[in-house]
Amino acid sequence: MPMFERMQKPFLTVETGEAYQPIRLVYQLNEKDDLVKSLEQLRCIEKKTHENSWNWYWKEECDDLHFESLDSYQKRPDYPLRLGTLSLRDGALHINLPSFKRACLAVPFFYKAIQPKIAHIEKADFVNKVFGLSERLPHGFAELFKEEELEHILHDRLAEYEKVQKRCEDAATPEEAMKVLADYTENESHKKLPFAERYSFESEESLDPDIIFLSFYIFLRSRELVAIRRWYGATGFTLSDAVDEAVDQVFGGMDIDIIE
Repeated sequence: MPMFERMQKPFLTVETGEAYQPIRLVYQLNEKDDLVKSLEQLRCIEKKTHENSWNWYWKEECDDLHFESLDSYQKRPDYPLRLGTLSLRDGALHINLPSFKRACLAVPFFYKAIQPKIAHIEKADFVNKVFGLSERLPHGFAELFKEEELEHILHDRLAEYEKVQKRCEDAATPEEAMKVLADYTENESHKKLPFAERYSFESEESLDPDIIFLSFYIFLRSRELVAIRRWYGATGFTLSDAVDEAVDQVFGGMDIDIIE
């Protein structure tokens, strides 16, 4: 799309103001019956007509979820906004959401609502782009995310990182190790991001949950920034720039949001 048209036609946003960027959270399911019981106890969750599927609404237990990017949307108690959908498929719990912001809110919410021994977060599949108002949207998440492609991208990224880690450990001096890491970061920041990508969560038993939530936020925020800035023509805006900006937003001031 020509740049003038992009400036005239902003990207698609969801009701609460943030960019439309589909994302799927995948939980390892350990106790299906207990999971269903946990979901049925939540008043913000309502069963759909399809078996093993639910809607997640912005009401009751999650009524206080905060969207700083919220502009003109007015909440209606009699018609609550659907934040996302949940489904049991292929032995896992899937939570499908239309924006990164909602995913960042969903992870800590469901961490508290569902005991890790019943189901725990494993990965997130997401799209590294924003969509034009008149652009054809994907029909369902199955069209967006191809398991083999996502695993291949994740495997290559981890393998490359492990190589760099070994080079740092084998470096003769700290200065040499820092240069190896700096070169890697610089090269990675200029790479074109894949259309769809996978984020793998650390084991919840080994880290403070707040660290898990924060790392996830910074990872998604940086990619969202790249997608938006490049939509508006900032082709030189790198992933490294986005990470610096995201970290500054977190630690430079506590007014945190996915969309400014």
